[in-house]
Amino acid sequence: MTLIVPVVLIYFTGAVNIGWGLSPPASWLPPLLGCILICLGLLLMYQTISLFANVGEGTLAPWDPPRNFVVRGVYRYVRNPMISGVIFILLGEATLLGSLPLLAWFLVFFAVNATYIPLIEEKGLERRFGSEYLAYKRNVPRWIPRLRPWTPSLDDPRQDHPE
Repeated sequence: MTLIVPVVLIYFTGAVNIGWGLSPPASWLPPLLGCILICLGLLLMYQTISLFANVGEGTLAPWDPPRNFVVRGVYRYVRNPMISGVIFILLGEATLLGSLPLLAWFLVFFAVNATYIPLIEEKGLERRFGSEYLAYKRNVPRWIPRLRPWTPSLDDPRQDHPE
């Protein structure tokens, strides 16, 4: 998603405009912003993959999903940090390279996930993890992080914790 598709798009379109045609010193701002977004996305990906392996005892692969429900680290702030990481990387690539085809790929990827996650992925998580996931879903937003981390109540997993 973040390497092969962008490379193919750039290869076939040649649409690269680093610096967006701005004159110096403004021309360094888009590449800088792009690099920051890519680094943020990589950090999120690293954290989520580590949590899936160490806490969830699984991977991000559909054939080896986490066996344990993960509510640690970035998952205490937002429900989909892994997809957020990919989105940051894709937007960062489009910004860094000044590429409209990469921006279009970012928008398509976001639209597909904005549809797939609530309609399919979350339903599967509800079946696998039951009330634990439902309490999490009520308290942790899908895309925009909470200001403070959510801590599930040990006494009542259905208890809401307002921000």
